[in-house]
Amino acid sequence: MKFLDEAKIFLQSGKGGNGCVSFRREKYVEFGGPDGGDGGNGGNIIFRGAKNRNTLIDFRFQQHFKAQKGKDGAGKKKKGASGNPIYIEVPIGTSIYNDDYSIKLLEVEDENTEIIFLKGGKGGFGNHKFKSSKNIAPKKANTGYPGEEMWVWLRLNLIADIGIVGLPNVGKSSFLKFVTNANPKVADYPFTTLFPNLGVFRYKDYQDIIIADIPGIIKNAFNGSGLGLKFLGHIEKCTHILHFVDISKKDIIKDYQTIRNELNKYGRGLERKSEIIVLTKIDLLSQKDCIEKIKLLKSYTRKKIYAISIKDKKSIDKLLTDLIKKRVNNININEEKWTPLKKN
Repeated sequence: MKFLDEAKIFLQSGKGGNGCVSFRREKYVEFGGPDGGDGGNGGNIIFRGAKNRNTLIDFRFQQHFKAQKGKDGAGKKKKGASGNPIYIEVPIGTSIYNDDYSIKLLEVEDENTEIIFLKGGKGGFGNHKFKSSKNIAPKKANTGYPGEEMWVWLRLNLIADIGIVGLPNVGKSSFLKFVTNANPKVADYPFTTLFPNLGVFRYKDYQDIIIADIPGIIKNAFNGSGLGLKFLGHIEKCTHILHFVDISKKDIIKDYQTIRNELNKYGRGLERKSEIIVLTKIDLLSQKDCIEKIKLLKSYTRKKIYAISIKDKKSIDKLLTDLIKKRVNNININEEKWTPLKKN
């Protein structure tokens, strides 16, 4: 299934049905009086979270959603039937914005909740509602009230426990493929991953952990470079960030800085996320060179550094064990904010 994390759609709730002008007509009843019924209410537009959906691709093929009009009232004070609502199922984590993306109107966070987004128009009054001592035979009824309509943007932010970030081609997708049942495209060139990948792993007897591989973060991603800031938004709901750095590169501190700077500039809490630093591809260097680079990055960041290789299962097991401990024991280091030391 193709991934789409953004869509623009048109919504219109149903118009209310018209009230009816009618008079009671029965045998032996000469002046039956007004008995026109009210119109039915228009259908609502309702958003509903769907746990089994993880993309907005369906909205590429259908952009217009219009709820049913309420039925008109009838004689004998019969109220018209209300129009059928439109249920719009979206992935959990979907936010709804106004037409120009300036206001967040709603966020769908729970699959069990149905949220009325646009209310249908009320049905008009039948003529029996207008009867009075001065007008015992009114020939007046209301037309139904119009529904609401608007264009909105849907924006999907992935719901994951851990988000993997890093420059292109640092081994994020290979790691995700190794530890989960995800099947991302893997090759030795930048931007192999063109959209986020989700994977789930259960290590030993612990609970499931959802990992998201976030593509497209390069220098100036916060203002749209590369695949742009659209993918940075997918990290907002992650509890922890796995920051991958390719140990075989010449300047690992510069590579680390590049990603940290993008997270800081993007803001929205990303700069305060719990960060776990991982040096990848340790099989490409000698043990001596690996130790030197680990020490270099550790002295710069003042954080624990993990070093892994897809070819070394023990190195990955150590990382997974600590990830599980952080998740299960709810260890929270989100308040720490990265402050770079000057490079010697």
